[in-house]
Amino acid sequence: MKIARFNHKDGIRYGILDDDELVVLDGDPMFAGYEPTGERIPVADAALLAPVIPRSKVVCVGRNYHDHAAEFGNVAPEEPLLFLKPNTAVIGTGDAIVRPPISERTEFEGELVAVIGRIAKNVRTEDALDHVFGYTVGNDVTARDLQRKDGQWTRGKGFDTFCPLGPVIETEFDAATARIETRVNGEVRQQAPLTDMIHSVADIIAYASAAFTLLPGDVIMTGTPAGVGEIVAGDTVEVEVSGIGVLRNSVRDAAPAA
Repeated sequence: MKIARFNHKDGIRYGILDDDELVVLDGDPMFAGYEPTGERIPVADAALLAPVIPRSKVVCVGRNYHDHAAEFGNVAPEEPLLFLKPNTAVIGTGDAIVRPPISERTEFEGELVAVIGRIAKNVRTEDALDHVFGYTVGNDVTARDLQRKDGQWTRGKGFDTFCPLGPVIETEFDAATARIETRVNGEVRQQAPLTDMIHSVADIIAYASAAFTLLPGDVIMTGTPAGVGEIVAGDTVEVEVSGIGVLRNSVRDAAPAA
């Protein structure tokens, strides 16, 4: 099922997407279960928000597609290459990606995202997917010039608005048959089957949980295929994962300092 987090009449609520309506739930289903209130709200009357706000961290994986590693002249790592984004970078579908004034090149990176639903520490690969609540779509927005300048990735990937997530969480998802596609102003820039990932979602969760505890609501961004590129003010970026939906964000420049 598709779980949405949304704003309706100045209240943040959760619901199950049922065609063009939201079946309203009594609380966050990750913690409260799937108890309906009996209320239905038209999707058109609600504002979809980021489907989850990580309580502690956004875990990301670099160079997890051979073609993407190659387009930057890198060799794909033998083990998952992990880095973190702050949860303050998270925005939802329909929100604007804001290009920081200290960067001259901002780029998109469309990705599949796993949402952790149970505490995971030192889990085995064969048990890792038992800790996944569901899957959503993400964009690992990157200030590429700052990433290269710093020699590490935290600042270049951690700006506010640099982690769009959405539009929903799909709790029943088969990565073996799904594809990812990123479009900028309607033009396809990235396209790949998710089976092209070097390290599977289960491998990544097991590897990450050996280093730090994964908490319910944490998200795992699983890497991007080849075709990343620049976005500028006025662009619209769409990342689509078949079976989940389309994450859509406009791009603007930060307002000048007062």
